[in-house]
Amino acid sequence: MDSRIWESVDELVAWLDAENAASPQEERLLRILKLSEEVGEVGAAVIGATGQNPRKGVTHSWEDVQHELCDVVFTALVALRTLTPDAARVFAERLAYVERRSTAGRRPPEEKKGPE
Repeated sequence: MDSRIWESVDELVAWLDAENAASPQEERLLRILKLSEEVGEVGAAVIGATGQNPRKGVTHSWEDVQHELCDVVFTALVALRTLTPDAARVFAERLAYVERRSTAGRRPPEEKKGPE
């Protein structure tokens, strides 16, 4: 992941810490719970983009959904960084694990081809 992203996350965490009146334990929990709020906003944007609420109609665009998904990612990275100063390493290790796990049972593309 681009180091600039982690620099931005560190700046966000420092800013939030400076503006925060909660105890470190409370703040840690609140930053994790903030994810639920952001995921809810993704859901609201999807409902708005598809016009699923007939009373409201189409209220969002798919670009709004993209922005809300980015907010979920930012919030998760801030929460992770709040839990550990080594968030970049934890993230990289988990990404490598997910990559290994997701490719472990797959055959290479040339093996998937049927008879020619």
